[in-house]
Amino acid sequence: MLKNWGARTAATIVLAGVALGFGGGSAGAAVGDGPQAPPLPVPSGSVPTITGTSGLPDSLNSEIRLKVERDGKLTVTELISVPQGKTVHRAMPLRLPVGTSVDRVFTVSNASVQGSGTASATSDEFDVSLNSGASTITYTVDGTVADMGDRQEVRWQVAGGWDTRFDTVTVSLIAPSQPKSVTCLSGPPGSVHGCSFASVSEAQAARASVITLRVGERIDFSVGLPLGSVPVNAKLADVSDLASAFALTPATGAALGLVVLLLIVGLVLLGRARARDGRALTAEVGPVNVLVRTADDHVAFASPDGVLPGQVGTLVDEHVDVVDVTATVIDLAVRNYLWIEEIGGAGGVLDWRIVRRNPVDQALAGYERAVYQALLPGETQAVLLSELRTTQVDLAQAREELYTDVVAKGWFGRRPDARRTPLWWAGAVLAGLGVAATVALALTIGGALFGLAAAVLGVALLLGARWMPARTKRGSALLAQVKGVRDYLYRAMPTDLPEADRELVFSRSLPYAVVLGATDRWLATFAEVDADADGAPGLYWFGEAQHSADLRRFAVHFPALLSALDGVLAQAGHLRSLRA
Repeated sequence: MLKNWGARTAATIVLAGVALGFGGGSAGAAVGDGPQAPPLPVPSGSVPTITGTSGLPDSLNSEIRLKVERDGKLTVTELISVPQGKTVHRAMPLRLPVGTSVDRVFTVSNASVQGSGTASATSDEFDVSLNSGASTITYTVDGTVADMGDRQEVRWQVAGGWDTRFDTVTVSLIAPSQPKSVTCLSGPPGSVHGCSFASVSEAQAARASVITLRVGERIDFSVGLPLGSVPVNAKLADVSDLASAFALTPATGAALGLVVLLLIVGLVLLGRARARDGRALTAEVGPVNVLVRTADDHVAFASPDGVLPGQVGTLVDEHVDVVDVTATVIDLAVRNYLWIEEIGGAGGVLDWRIVRRNPVDQALAGYERAVYQALLPGETQAVLLSELRTTQVDLAQAREELYTDVVAKGWFGRRPDARRTPLWWAGAVLAGLGVAATVALALTIGGALFGLAAAVLGVALLLGARWMPARTKRGSALLAQVKGVRDYLYRAMPTDLPEADRELVFSRSLPYAVVLGATDRWLATFAEVDADADGAPGLYWFGEAQHSADLRRFAVHFPALLSALDGVLAQAGHLRSLRA
């Protein structure tokens, strides 16, 4: 018999034991068949013994009579007198939390009101509305009897969810067997404050009362019965809200930890790969020897690793650009495959004729042959640049060949324009499966963090594939040498070269100046070079409309040729234009 409850310290000890006993359960599973429903904790504080309270004429009072039937169900009769001119409403949940992710589930049936009011129940809530006057509420509750190991416990939240303050609430319970104990808690949900009075009589009855039940407070009433008194019918259900679905457990925590570890490893590898390219672009590079002496004792230009102007542009920015093809056209002329002739037009408007000089051969790279044939298809011998503006120059093949070429040379591990690499596809599939798994787990068995971890890893692979450099170690090394070529273009002087070799070195270096953005400096530096020093008037690959002994006029008009050629090539729509 619990007539006077223990001190707060004892309650704390019992609460700790209850907390350790919380566990998961399947929806609809009886307590006797699975984890036990934890009992109500022992109320805190000492409780005065009060034999009863008489209500004042205008007070709101409730008398609740409980009967444990032999089939384990609980029949309830509530007598409530509502003062004149008032209405009261009750909305009480039928799922009460008994653990971090487990609810105790009750079912209310056969709810009715004698008097002025209504009562109804759903699977989640019990609602009562009463008008002024005396009313009697009757209903049946299933799920109140739990097996506690050494006893049975009948538990029901006899009051709660009222929108009005009650002055007094009295509770009585009778059962087929003599009650062994009674526990009564009142106050805000989750509190362990004891009721004003609670006791067990010798007439197979338990009683409790509360003076002043405020709005939103509840009364949890629990009575202990001998084992086997009535059938056990308590039900537990897993909480299926998002908070529990994404709850951090040892298993999901391990999965997230593994993802974090993989992300760290991936970031380290990505950082090392990008740092390699960064060092190639920013490190100080010593002079690159691009001037070589030939067998006949002349000085000539030779690019590092034999890299061609179009390849240089793709190597630097991982894209085939208009300027890459423009530099290739100039290089084809410099190497005597094409002849470029300047033509003066009316009003001083310049045009240029591109003439077939030598046929394509195996010395040309695949993309160079494609550029050549795009400008002079079939047996075409010559074409005006102005005519190309009105035709569609097809550079798709040239672009494809150039991407293929830089991979074949070993400078790129994959086509640099191939964003959807195997790593990208793996990330896309993993991210999609992760999102689907997250939704499915959140709506079913929980553990949605497993799916979220997979989705995060998939997104990381997607981003990593986008940012992973395509250059190989050899490509990065060549990139550093290309930087050295650019330095050469900004430091070389005509006086460094024999006079007879200046025109050839200037011409062979010019396509590299075009693709590396050093055209203006290169033209200005060699503007006073005598193009007739080799015994032939002017440049050997370019015909000017007006002959001049040096390259000053050429330096002024050559940028116009580049601009016109860029415009024609950009019309093809196959290349990225850096001028856009």
